Amino acid sequence: MSSIIQKLWHRNIIPQEDGKTNSSKMKALIGYISRHYENLEKSLSVEQKEIFEKFYDCWSEYMRLGKAAVFECAFKLGMQLAIETLTE
Repeated sequence: MSSIIQKLWHRNIIPQEDGKTNSSKMKALIGYISRHYENLEKSLSVEQKEIFEKFYDCWSEYMRLGKAAVFECAFKLGMQLAIETLTE
């Protein structure tokens, strides 16, 4: 049996794809976002689309970095809880 660390290393566990973050509410929101994005894109000029794409790319990168930071913080907190539990 492989350890949780090995599973993480080999990407057999991918926390960002956890079912809790892909709930029916989140899937519905993705649908709304997609619909509004398409409507917005249709209404923009070529120049506005370029500006919006740059904004979207920056926002996506910001969110990616934020999710990574939250994962790191949560992982460290989990390890601290485990250490405290095992040493008491």
